[in-house]
Amino acid sequence: MEELGFTIREMKIEDYTEVHNLWMTIKGFGIRTIDDSKEGVEAFIKRNPTTSIVAEAEGRIVGSILCGHDGRRGCFYHVCVAEEYRNHGIGKSMAVAAMHALQKEKINKVCLIAFKDNAIGNNFWKSVGWTFRDDLNYYDFTLNEENITNFNK
Repeated sequence: MEELGFTIREMKIEDYTEVHNLWMTIKGFGIRTIDDSKEGVEAFIKRNPTTSIVAEAEGRIVGSILCGHDGRRGCFYHVCVAEEYRNHGIGKSMAVAAMHALQKEKINKVCLIAFKDNAIGNNFWKSVGWTFRDDLNYYDFTLNEENITNFNK
């Protein structure tokens, strides 16, 4: 496999357009109308200014992780790498950078949610040492019906 040069850095709101464009290329990705708008992501980054990550290669953003915490547990959202840049260590490098950022903020555990039919993502997380939990149920409650999730085809 050819060596690929890439850099990992904190995500800034100025990256939003390029990150959103990346999200739109990921098959099966769920994009919410409010949470994933520029205003929604800006609010997320303001609350978690040092923990979200982007990867750059060849002058463009090729990967991203929205990462935040509630003071106790961190969570990864919208983890992705552009298809043509996968299998070069970008996803793992981004995850490690985000975990280090969480550790600096004294966060000791991190979680993520992957759709069951996301074979690529589920295989990736298992391959890099994350534990699959089958001992709990995940529940959510929609507070704003206008925050619609649309899935990329």
